[in-house]
Amino acid sequence: MLAQLGGRGTFAQLTRVIPKRELAAAVRSGAVVRLARGVYGLPGPSTDQRVAVAYDGVVSHQSAAVAWRLPLLAPPEQPHITVPTKRRPRPGPPAVLHWAPVEADDQARRLTSLLRTVLDCSRTLPFGEALAVADASLANKLTRPRLIAAAMAMRGPGSKQARQVAVAATGASGSFLESMLRALVAQAGLEGFEPQVVVKRGQFRARVDLGHRQAKIAVEAEGYEFHGSSADFAADCRRYDELVAAGWLVLRFTYQQVLFEPDWVVATIRQALKQRLVPTDR
Repeated sequence: MLAQLGGRGTFAQLTRVIPKRELAAAVRSGAVVRLARGVYGLPGPSTDQRVAVAYDGVVSHQSAAVAWRLPLLAPPEQPHITVPTKRRPRPGPPAVLHWAPVEADDQARRLTSLLRTVLDCSRTLPFGEALAVADASLANKLTRPRLIAAAMAMRGPGSKQARQVAVAATGASGSFLESMLRALVAQAGLEGFEPQVVVKRGQFRARVDLGHRQAKIAVEAEGYEFHGSSADFAADCRRYDELVAAGWLVLRFTYQQVLFEPDWVVATIRQALKQRLVPTDR
């Protein structure tokens, strides 16, 4: 019966077909799990979707981002679950509950769509992390026009930021850290920087994380990866030297600097931009 109901059944639904004592015995034996008051399910590992079933809702927000393999600074401590707007609160397992309209397709799979997930995260996450989520979605299956159109139609809390995220998002971002760095640059009003700019010098060709073509400034987001060999280290040095020889100023920022020293990062880029764009006397 539970399998036919999609893995979740209420006390009233189940006791129409089996005696109450048999349901109680099934719970005691572990054959059936009590998910919440008056709600039962099939046994198995505790997952976000099982929590969604307990509330008859859908996995959403950061939890849905994890399910869609979108990047986050850290996974949520508790499942984020969206339940229909008029649904009354009910006791259940630990969760962060949101009340909002739920599409039939989302309800069927117990998970918000990729588009809905990005919009929800754009409403609630800090701008940089929301931009990283949106960037990754555009590199996956979502299209930028569809994201922008959906964001422009949004209303309510967080809709302004969601629109800003949609406009700034690009599928060209190379990493989570690069998106976070680009968010700092955008929020600081430093214009002219583009993601994944290609620099050429003779036979040399390199792609920089953020490039300002006029000022010839390359801003690079450096992760924690170490050079695996002397050849890798030599190639990185050659790349840096070629960029400098091509007239580019290269600024390299680490994960820790981007996340924990954003003011210094912005001030450094701003000062470099000011120096490179100073008009020269003829």
